[in-house]
Amino acid sequence: MAALYADLDAFRESAADVRIVTSDGQTIAAHSYILASASPVLERMIDMSRRGCGAGGCTIRVLGVPSDAVLAFLHLLSASRVEPGMQEAALAAHAPQLLALAHAYRVGWLKRAAEAAVSARLTPARAVDMLKLAGLCDAPRLRAACARLAAKDLAAIEASDGWRFARRHDPALELELLQLLEEADQRRARWVRERASREAYRQLAEAMDALDRIFAADDAPCSTTCGSGGKPCARDDDDNDGTCQGLRLLMRHFAGCARKAAPGGCPRCRRLLQLFRLHASVCDRPEQDQDDQPCRVPLCSHFTAKMQAEKADKTWQLLVKKVTRARAMARLGHWQVPEVVAMSWARYNSSSKWARLR
Repeated sequence: MAALYADLDAFRESAADVRIVTSDGQTIAAHSYILASASPVLERMIDMSRRGCGAGGCTIRVLGVPSDAVLAFLHLLSASRVEPGMQEAALAAHAPQLLALAHAYRVGWLKRAAEAAVSARLTPARAVDMLKLAGLCDAPRLRAACARLAAKDLAAIEASDGWRFARRHDPALELELLQLLEEADQRRARWVRERASREAYRQLAEAMDALDRIFAADDAPCSTTCGSGGKPCARDDDDNDGTCQGLRLLMRHFAGCARKAAPGGCPRCRRLLQLFRLHASVCDRPEQDQDDQPCRVPLCSHFTAKMQAEKADKTWQLLVKKVTRARAMARLGHWQVPEVVAMSWARYNSSSKWARLR
């Protein structure tokens, strides 16, 4: 292996056989085997130039960027990676130009590195220009970074020269940026709705567990014990305690309410009946089983028989599915991780090698 690297270094020190002509007329000498192995586009360009010029040498043109960026591009192709030091500094200094060159000449690893460098150094003054570059070079990460910056500081972007130029000469780019902002707003609103729905399903799952705890005693529901074995309801979890107390108050209202038989009914009583129906839908304990303790929640057998006779609508089935999933996830949250798994996870987190991969 050492001999192979020695031969490769000697080959790199050999005479250059390709001339690179830049936009400002400068000529840079390079090795054809390095360029051909790094880029399939440059390989075809070198092959076509040799067919036209013969064995006397070949010349290819790399246009559209300054000669310093072309020189940095050739150095990075020779190294085949971005190393800390001069190469990393060259990447930071010419990141947009290197992104364009890497996209044009199909150098994937350099394109990803240049895209990350441009995204890390993105400013409001350059956001519109970099958004245009992201569209031309098919850089989705850079486009997402521009969208995040626009959603965070739109006023600074509107004060930039790129925004004024886009409004005068490139309305499609302005429309794309406004669409990104609208998509970000819609995505944020969707996240808020999903978070609120998950919280509602979690509260309903807690209410179902609270009903099980309240009616788990052998006697009727009382205000001191609500767990199997006579455990008090006032636990360390204040949320569960509040849920139990709220359900008790609702049941006391239901017991003495005179409006529940009225034509319009009582909304609080209807809410309690809906909770009982939901509990019957998610209850996993049999009603008439001699080997297992039956469910003591009121009206559980009534609603179970009614649901077996009548088919529930899709909306109710979806609600039952969501509450059942939230209930299962809440139970998994109290699951104790085995000691062996916890020790393995601690070693994984402390390992510097895996930490770098994350």
